[in-house]
Amino acid sequence: MNFLTIGHRGVMGVEPENTLRSFVAAQQAGLDLIELDLHLSKDGALVVMHDAKVDRTTDGSGPIAEKTLAELRALDAGRGERVPVFEEVLEAVQTPLQAEIKDVAAARTLAEVMHARDLTRRVEVSSFHDEAIAEIRRLVPGVRTALVASRYGTDVVDRAVAVGAGSVCLDIRRLTLEVVEHARASGLRIIGWVVNTQEHLRLVRALELDGATTDYPDIKRTGRFTA
Repeated sequence: MNFLTIGHRGVMGVEPENTLRSFVAAQQAGLDLIELDLHLSKDGALVVMHDAKVDRTTDGSGPIAEKTLAELRALDAGRGERVPVFEEVLEAVQTPLQAEIKDVAAARTLAEVMHARDLTRRVEVSSFHDEAIAEIRRLVPGVRTALVASRYGTDVVDRAVAVGAGSVCLDIRRLTLEVVEHARASGLRIIGWVVNTQEHLRLVRALELDGATTDYPDIKRTGRFTA
């Protein structure tokens, strides 16, 4: 299997994160997957943004859940970009997507879109939350899923297996050989994040991970990794 290069919120190291501009740049850079984050607006739209609040990445303030899509559209998400909805990303790029959901409610709305657009092969769903993974798997049979973790031990592998996830996406700064070996023995794919330094690149290679999530397109451009 080829080593996967995954654009973190597009290429957030060089473009405003989770914007169409960032996703298009990730596709142009030839990244294998584009990672993005989903929240529900007040009126139920699948909004592409990482934080639960708009404060950090836009010129607005307050929780996404308390704003309508129209209100979110009025915000500047960086360099004049608007906050996109998931369906717009599907139209803007052809690169496969890894969509991170934050809760069960987002899983249910995403499931509707995946069924309507037949996205089971194109979209992998990830989450830090076991119950969200379990719900999307229940609603979309055959969907590929990944459990994400930043603070973890070997238990993260057991959690992934319990909810039927096929991959674990793990903070590279905490990754150990013990966790990797347990994941391998359990048949899981292992992705490291966020891989932005030479040190982390060397670790990814040494541990023979299946892929890396990065803020920059350099991993793909330099051809550091091969099958």
